[in-house]
Amino acid sequence: MTKTKIAVIGGSGIYDINGLENAEWLTVESPWGDASDAILTGSLDGVEMAFLPRHGRGHVHAPSTVPYRANIDALKRLGCTDVISVSACGSFRDEMAPGDFVIVDQFIDRTIAREKSFFGTGCVAHVSVAHPTCPRLSDACETAARDAGINVHRGGTYLAMEGPQFSTLAESQMYRNSWGADVIGMTNMPEAKLAREAELCYASVAMITDYDSWHPEHGEVDVTKIIETLMGNADKGRALVARLPALLGAERDPCPHGCDRALEYAILTQPEMRDPTLMAKLDAVAGRVI
Repeated sequence: MTKTKIAVIGGSGIYDINGLENAEWLTVESPWGDASDAILTGSLDGVEMAFLPRHGRGHVHAPSTVPYRANIDALKRLGCTDVISVSACGSFRDEMAPGDFVIVDQFIDRTIAREKSFFGTGCVAHVSVAHPTCPRLSDACETAARDAGINVHRGGTYLAMEGPQFSTLAESQMYRNSWGADVIGMTNMPEAKLAREAELCYASVAMITDYDSWHPEHGEVDVTKIIETLMGNADKGRALVARLPALLGAERDPCPHGCDRALEYAILTQPEMRDPTLMAKLDAVAGRVI
C-alpha cells in the first residue's frame, strides 16, 4: 500500500479546488523548465491533493505552449500517484451535448508542435499507450460525476488538435465521420503520453462546451456561448473533484492495470551508453527503474 496523492490538472474555467485544508501554493522546480503555474496543495477528506492550472491562473498559456513535460514532472516530484485531467472540449456526437461530461478512454493525437517524451537521444524508451487512461481512475471519475448529478458518458475518443484555431468544417466532418472521434480538444496530448512515461495513473474528464463546427443546427464555434457553458461546467467539475477522495481513499494498492509500472521493460539504452545529463533530468520520472 502507498499513500494516495491526487493531482488535478484543471483546464479552461477551473483554476482551483474548493475546500482544501492547509491549502498552499508551491513552486516546484523541474529540470524540464517552469510548470504552468505554482501548484495548489492541501488535503480533502483526509486525502492529499494537488491542483495545477494547465493554462496558468489568468489563462496565460496557449495549448501549444503549455509546458507539458514540466507539469507532469512537477506532479511526480510532489509524490502524486493519480492524475485527473479536466478539460473543455467540443463534441462530435448529438447525444454528447454541451454541459455533458465524457470519461475519455482513447486519443487520436494530431498535435505537431510539442515535445512528446521525456526520453530521447542518450536514453531511449518506448512505453505502451494502447490503453492511455487508467480504468480504475476512470471508474472513480464516472462514479463521482454520477453522484454529482452530471450527465456523463463513459468511454469516448478524444481528437487532440494543435490549435489555437478551432476546426474547419471539412476537418470537423472528417474527424466525426471518417475517423470516429467523439470529442475534440487541444490539451490532452502529449499530457496523457507523458503521464504514462512518468508511471502515473491518468484519467481524462472532457467537459463539453459546444458541437465544434459540424452540427447543421449550431454552426461554427461561438466563443461567447462556449464561455457561458464553461462556467456551468466548471462548477460541475469542482463537484466531481470533491467526491474523488472518498472514492480513491488515503492509501492505494499497486495499479491493477500496470500504469505505475509502465517503464518496467521500456528503457532500451544500455546503462553504459546513457547520457548522464539526460539521466539526471529523469530522476523523478524514471527514478524507480534507473
